Parts: sequence; structure tokens; C-alpha cells
Amino acid sequence: MGAQAQSAAPGSLADAVARADFRGDSPERITGDPAGPAVDQQVENLEGKLSPDSAEGAASARPQTLGDDFYCQRRGLGTWFYCEHPKADSQQPASQAQVSATDQIEALRKRGDELRNRAILNPTEANVIAYMKYQRQQTDMASTLADTWGRILIAHPDLDYTQQRPVSNLGKANWQEQRQADIEATMHALNDRYGVFYFYDSRSKASQIEGPIMRSLADSYGLAVVAVSQDGSPSAEFPEYVVDHGERERMGLPGKVTPAVALFDTVTKKAILIASGITAADDIMQRIFILTKTRPGEDF
Repeated sequence: MGAQAQSAAPGSLADAVARADFRGDSPERITGDPAGPAVDQQVENLEGKLSPDSAEGAASARPQTLGDDFYCQRRGLGTWFYCEHPKADSQQPASQAQVSATDQIEALRKRGDELRNRAILNPTEANVIAYMKYQRQQTDMASTLADTWGRILIAHPDLDYTQQRPVSNLGKANWQEQRQADIEATMHALNDRYGVFYFYDSRSKASQIEGPIMRSLADSYGLAVVAVSQDGSPSAEFPEYVVDHGERERMGLPGKVTPAVALFDTVTKKAILIASGITAADDIMQRIFILTKTRPGEDF
């Protein structure tokens, strides 16, 4: 009796834990021989009696875990008992490439077409509201873009086209005043480099209208205008004239339209066609300024 009682007497807490299979909460679940070698090994592990070298080796030989050594390593409870980090699914597809802005806009456009067509074909309250919401979304996006655009122009005036060509009333007035002064200066200095040729046909009504215009320009700016008759007859405004014997073609001026105004550049030795047909004095002056003082794209 004494031997049986002694063998059945409860041991240390480590003995009890080592004998448990944890398949229930009842103390009767505690089984095994406390004197056996397996129990001794478990007791040593739980009481921390392993040598430092063997402990380091065991730690390096097993994957890093989050939970208790006994529960996670010896019981093998794994991921679902928070013993280790969940492993990424190797079969999971790679993340999709980022959708381009062009594709996103195209998708928005197609959605808008679908919502609009649906509202047209079946104008229920739900369909119309859906399309209205889409329209509001587009309006908000456009408004945000316009607002950001305006803020950037304030912060970066070099990007503001209106600095070059004002649109406000005050700015336009100032720009036009400066432009007119530049045109006037160009016209007064025109004889320094350019010769002015006026081609006319005395029988043409258009030439009869253009003649006084050219006369006025010549008198106002002291231009030495060479009047060239296409029909061999004089002009009432230019009694001193020459007859065209192919000079217009040799100058490289296209067509035979009269009246016509051209400049001859004494530096480049090239002719510049300024106007064909009836052209107002202001237009002739502006074209002369643009073609002699500005480069393509500079004035826009």
C-alpha cells in the first residue's frame, strides 16, 4: 500500500505537465510513468536544464516561432495557434501591373457611354440618377483640374501665356498700344532694307480700290513704292510706273492676282509676298511687321 501510494503521489508541476496529453481538461488525462526516460527529458526541458550549447543548437535547427516552446514545438500546433507567422501562399498570383492613366480614362469614358445609353433607353429614376452622378463626378474632376491649373499659373508666371498675349481689357489695351508703336517704327524704317512693289491692273476694279490705299501708305511713311503694271497702262495714283516683262515671275512671286503687294529684301535678295487682292492698310502694315520682325511661332 505504501509503495502504491508513493508511486501514485503527485510529483512536481513539471511532472504533471509532462504526463498530460491535453486532449481534455480532466486530471485523469495525466498518464505515463514519471520515472520513464521520456518524462525525464520533458522535465529537463521545462525546467530549463538543457545546456546553453544544446539550447542554441535546438533553436537554430527549428523555425522561429511566436508561442511557447512546449505548446508550439513539442505539440506541433503550428500556425493556427499563433505559434508561427502565416506563410505567404506561393501559388498567389503576382500583383497586377499598374493601370495606365490612358486606360483609366478610357474605362471612365466607356462607363459614361453605358450609363448615358442606359438612361436614354430606359429612363428609370435609378438609371438617370446613376448617369447624373457620373456627370457630377466628371464635372468635379474637370473643376479640380482647372483650379489647379490656375494656381500653378500664379506660382509659375513663365507658364502663363497671357503674360505674352494679355486677355484682360487693361492688358490688351497696353499690348495693342505697344504693338502699334512697333508697327509704326517698322514702317518708318522699311526703306532701309526693303523695296516695296505694287502690282496692279488698271482695268481691274480691285486695283482701282487698292491704288489709293497704297498711295496713302507711301505718303505716310515715305515709302518708295515701285508700281508695276500688268496690263501696260498707268495708275492714277502712281503715274510713274513700270510694265511687267516677267519680273514678277523672276522675283519668285506666285500667281498673277492683282492687286498684289510685295517686299524685296536687299540683304537676302528674296521677295516676300505681303498681300493679294484688296487689303486694308492696317492689315498690310501688320503683315509687314510680322514677316519682317518676328519668327514663326514667336508672336503666338
